[in-house]
Amino acid sequence: MSSQILNRPFVLSLFFLLSLLAILYAGTIHAQPETRVKDVARVAGVRENQLIGYGLVVGLNGTGDSSKALFTNRSLVSMLDHLGLTVDINKLKVSNVAAVMITAELPPFVRSGDRIDVTLSSLGDAKDLEGGILLQTPLAAADNLVYAVAQGPVSIGGSNVNAGDGLKNHPTVAKIPGGAIVEREVTSAITMADGDTIPLVLNRPDFITASRLVEAINAGFGAQTAQAKDASLVNVKIPAQYKENTVGFVAMLEELRIKPDTIAKVVINERTGTIVVGEDVRISQVAVSHGKLSLSIEAEEDALWEGREKPEEKKATEATMIEKKLVLMKESARIADVVSALNAVGANPRDVIAILQAIKAAGALHAELIIM
Repeated sequence: MSSQILNRPFVLSLFFLLSLLAILYAGTIHAQPETRVKDVARVAGVRENQLIGYGLVVGLNGTGDSSKALFTNRSLVSMLDHLGLTVDINKLKVSNVAAVMITAELPPFVRSGDRIDVTLSSLGDAKDLEGGILLQTPLAAADNLVYAVAQGPVSIGGSNVNAGDGLKNHPTVAKIPGGAIVEREVTSAITMADGDTIPLVLNRPDFITASRLVEAINAGFGAQTAQAKDASLVNVKIPAQYKENTVGFVAMLEELRIKPDTIAKVVINERTGTIVVGEDVRISQVAVSHGKLSLSIEAEEDALWEGREKPEEKKATEATMIEKKLVLMKESARIADVVSALNAVGANPRDVIAILQAIKAAGALHAELIIM
């Protein structure tokens, strides 16, 4: 008896501790995940630049441009003339050459001599670029200055044959990994003109996320360090101890953790029947009739529950199937639960898409509906 009395407080304490841990664990599961500042924001001015050029791919196995592609023949004649060879364009019949447009992205902080990837796209009526070699081609930016020079063997990503799943690559688009050499550097300023402020730009403008970013920076480096100018721009003053170590300060900024806010969205791909639903998407009272399907979202105090024991211990989003094709749900239901309930009664993806579009049109879907 004495042993049972002594163990009772211990048992109660253990029960209380386990209950508390369960509550904390449940809260952690539903808590919005944190992410690095680096993944939601960037330093203004640190960006890529687009490059473009026009060139010739030679060495093709009869799959190049035909004689109808006059610009290809003229480009070939011009190139040969530059090399000291004179050719009559009217007598030129070459099927091993293809005119292509070359595009590339010039990353920030690249240095002269670095290599970048390039993409080639056929400009004429070439059938296949496989096995070809791109001749030296200058790549210019919007300011018409040459920033890189491309050359080398092209790759279309494998043999141009049907794969087991019926897919095949695109033979008139090719890549050259590391095919361009950077000739001109682009400087990217980390700080503003005053030299003491770092502008951070959110990848997706949002007032709540900007406010949380300011709170995280000020908590880590002191009050008044960061100030939000609008939903996308946050100016960060460099603390005195980091004046000579701006790169290190930016690295610490990018490692800070914040909880970005998300917009309620429902994304629908009608071609594949794919539906992606955000966690916070909610739906109001609505009744929908679609063919043999009927969906009814009722209020919490609806007469549906009168005279019955209300399912207090059940989730408010649990569907109640009254008939084979009738779905009744509470107003607090999430759209994800609605989709699941419709699938449970045999609705196909097109039925679900049509119902969601109708609910949105009725103003009962509180989310942005995106049709791909």
